[in-house]
Amino acid sequence: MKGERQDVLIMGIDEAGRGPVIGPMIICGVVIREDSLSGLVKRGVRDSKSLSPRQREKLKREIELLCEGYELISISPQEIDKEGMNDLELRSTVRLIKRFLPQKVFLDAPTRNCESYERKIRELLPSRVRVKLVVENFADRNYPIVGAASILAKVERDRRISQLEKFYGPLGSGYPSDERTIEFLKGYLRRRQDLPPIVRRRWKTIRRVKEKWERGVF
Repeated sequence: MKGERQDVLIMGIDEAGRGPVIGPMIICGVVIREDSLSGLVKRGVRDSKSLSPRQREKLKREIELLCEGYELISISPQEIDKEGMNDLELRSTVRLIKRFLPQKVFLDAPTRNCESYERKIRELLPSRVRVKLVVENFADRNYPIVGAASILAKVERDRRISQLEKFYGPLGSGYPSDERTIEFLKGYLRRRQDLPPIVRRRWKTIRRVKEKWERGVF
């Protein structure tokens, strides 16, 4: 029985960057053997939002040592504008499951209707794929394996934002509530008369900023 337990692969799936108006959304799938899950708990792996950047970087290295593998999927602003975030996240989730073929998957549902989301995942999976799905809201808070995925996704998104800032200058967090982000958008519009390709143009925040610029408010 012990040997069988060691062979059970558990996957956690989560994203970083669903809400920002700037930059990509990163989706991560992390796979670990079931008998190694306690190692995540001992190291304090939890929802990335409750951790500092330094803590996330440290835990990233710990997760990489413990896990059997992981994959990061980057979804660009252009893809989000064209196809919509929900479908892209759904297809990315299926892609991750098909790649690693774990026995159990825990994931943070991007919708309140978790049962419906689970059905959509199963509809896209080949019938040969047998997997137990645990689809919940706030799974990143409740399951360390999902917390691990959230950490790797967040570290990668932060890295990409840092790279963009080397070219564009300070961007803030990229979230609509961040005044630094709004000031960047206003300044770029004033200088270039357009918005950069790192922006999700269909976001309401972007439309409001553009409308004010067109009216000469700033």
